[in-house]
Amino acid sequence: MTTIRSAFRTLVLIALAGLVVSAQQPAVAPPAAATPASVGVSAERLARLHAGMQGFIDRKEAGGIVTLIARDGKVVDVHASGFQDVAAKTPMRTDTMFRIASMTKPVTSIALMMLYEEGKLLLTDPVSKFIPAFKSSRVLEGAAEAPVPARRGINLRDLLSHRSGLTYGFLNGGPVGGGYRKNGVTDGLTVTSMTLAEAIDKLAAEPLISQPGAAWNYSLSTDVLGRVVEVASGQPFQVFLRERIFKPLRMVDTDFAVPDAKWSRMATVYSPDGAAGIRPMTDPESFGNTVMSPMASYKAEGKTYYSGGAGLVSTARDYARFGQMLLNGGVLDGARLLSPKTVELMTISHTADLPASGLIGNGAQFGLGFRVVTDVGATQTLGSNGIYGWSGIYGTVFWVDPKERLVAVMLVQRYPGSAVAGAFQPLVYQSLVK
Repeated sequence: MTTIRSAFRTLVLIALAGLVVSAQQPAVAPPAAATPASVGVSAERLARLHAGMQGFIDRKEAGGIVTLIARDGKVVDVHASGFQDVAAKTPMRTDTMFRIASMTKPVTSIALMMLYEEGKLLLTDPVSKFIPAFKSSRVLEGAAEAPVPARRGINLRDLLSHRSGLTYGFLNGGPVGGGYRKNGVTDGLTVTSMTLAEAIDKLAAEPLISQPGAAWNYSLSTDVLGRVVEVASGQPFQVFLRERIFKPLRMVDTDFAVPDAKWSRMATVYSPDGAAGIRPMTDPESFGNTVMSPMASYKAEGKTYYSGGAGLVSTARDYARFGQMLLNGGVLDGARLLSPKTVELMTISHTADLPASGLIGNGAQFGLGFRVVTDVGATQTLGSNGIYGWSGIYGTVFWVDPKERLVAVMLVQRYPGSAVAGAFQPLVYQSLVK
């Protein structure tokens, strides 16, 4: 629990392997690139970023890390540190694939808003319009002995902003979280035989931990949105993402399952191991109430559950293309997913009326799928008001800074307790000199 909160708060070997890399790189035009100085980034100060990331490797706090910075639509730095697999001494590469976990949430939120723009749903629509199992939601708050009927139904804005009253079984130690665990509600982090429709109906049968709209609780809300996308679009959720987001944006390595031909590019997940530093995570492995399956749950064979809140695998370049689309106001290389006004609506606060949450951190609130910085001074790190982004339970993080015309991505695979994201942000901003 504590490590999860702190992680959210703080929200030349490649050359020698050149022939192998060129054989395995996707056949797609590379993102626009530029020298750092041409967009006001200091190459000398980028060396500090690289050294900072290498420090985590040298201290055996991480196996390997990939960082990417893009400014003014140009990728100015992509850097790989350490190892994709420590025991095998496989060098980390800039095209290594990572489990991005909750960085799936912004992607799912974009999918929902694409359907909003097509007139297929409204943010005020009750989720029960698409998923009838939510028609009779009940609420079990605090020390109450029995659930009571919800004062109103959960709507789509509640789901996008985590005001739904849903939770995660691994986050909630009370009776509601206990019910999730007892009754087999999946968190999207391990293998399940349920389909998305079956799993969300099971979730709908559990009581809420707060009245819809009344509190911010990080939750399975975005998994529910994935099911709404299925119903509203008439397409399987994973197909919608592939056809409507990944293909247009040329995110060629982003998906819910990893084909056999790409498994050699998957980064190993590590966990703390005392004096030894880190060790490979087992599959599955439990950490308190959290059960994680870093290998089996990403196999295509037999996969039936596609988690809109936690399920994707991606690369730094792929996810940077997603971030650049957002920074551009919903369009990249001629592929328009959203209008600028929709991106604007998604990236302003929708929780200003609620108490601050430890998971969001000081100086920030939540939009429609994104953490949004509203008081950069209170964050106690470098940045700008208006930054939006999110992170993942395996340690990954990204953000978009409209003021600085910046997209930043950091990918690592460690749970629990990765401190890389907290160090990454100031190291990025100190490299900006104009």
